[in-house]
Amino acid sequence: MTQQSQKASAWVYIFVILAIALFGIPFIWIILVALATPAQISDGALSLLNLAKPAWSNFVDALTRIDFLGFARNSLLLSLITSVLSTASSAFVGFAFARMRAPGQRALFNVVIATMMIPAIATLIPTYVLFSRIGLVGTYWPWVLWGLAGTPYLIFLFRQFFSTIPLELEDAAIIDGAGWIRTFVQVFLPLARPAILTSMLLSFTWTWGDYLAPSLLLNYDNTTLSVATAAGYLDAHGSGILTLQAAAAVMYIAPIIVIFLFTQRYFMGSAVGSSVKG
Repeated sequence: MTQQSQKASAWVYIFVILAIALFGIPFIWIILVALATPAQISDGALSLLNLAKPAWSNFVDALTRIDFLGFARNSLLLSLITSVLSTASSAFVGFAFARMRAPGQRALFNVVIATMMIPAIATLIPTYVLFSRIGLVGTYWPWVLWGLAGTPYLIFLFRQFFSTIPLELEDAAIIDGAGWIRTFVQVFLPLARPAILTSMLLSFTWTWGDYLAPSLLLNYDNTTLSVATAAGYLDAHGSGILTLQAAAAVMYIAPIIVIFLFTQRYFMGSAVGSSVKG
């Protein structure tokens, strides 16, 4: 390795370290606040010294002040419903775009991809009006319908993945008398485990971390943990209790971090593979 390339590599490592530090600051701040006392917050004495005498009682209070486990169960239910249905519907649509041919297929695929450019907040109010008129506000049915409708990015993900599977497998299934449904279920889905895990992880994370839709479409009794964390830890004056909110936030994001750590190699492999195939 030449001296010039060594300098370039050193700058790359420096940039990566700075980026990690920059993105890690919010997480460090949340942990420090979660382990601090209200007096330290009001005095501005928030530092790494808080870790010497951590206020673990914040986590106990965060669990008991609201029905934390109940709201977590609601979030888990909605996330599982959405991830399973979105993965199934997106995989089927992605398979159709990748392996089947029909007039206007490319134009229709371009329309699906174009919907990725529409900000979700732009359709939030029309969506609320629609669900309100058909009586679905306050229920979990909107998430079921969203799951059945598929997700543009996941459709793109599966389309790219299924496009890389050799044509000989499809021809062999057709020669054996398999139709499109059987070919999809018995041949393509078993090969798509990395894409399926990636889709499940992404859709689960999107739903678990969503705040706007649950706050708009659900009641407080059946809302998700994200809404309860923001609205449940208030003092007598209606102001947020930062220490409890931070402790709840740490417990709120911990499951997602653990899931990603166990599935990251499938996630990265599928993401890179889908980006290579054009």
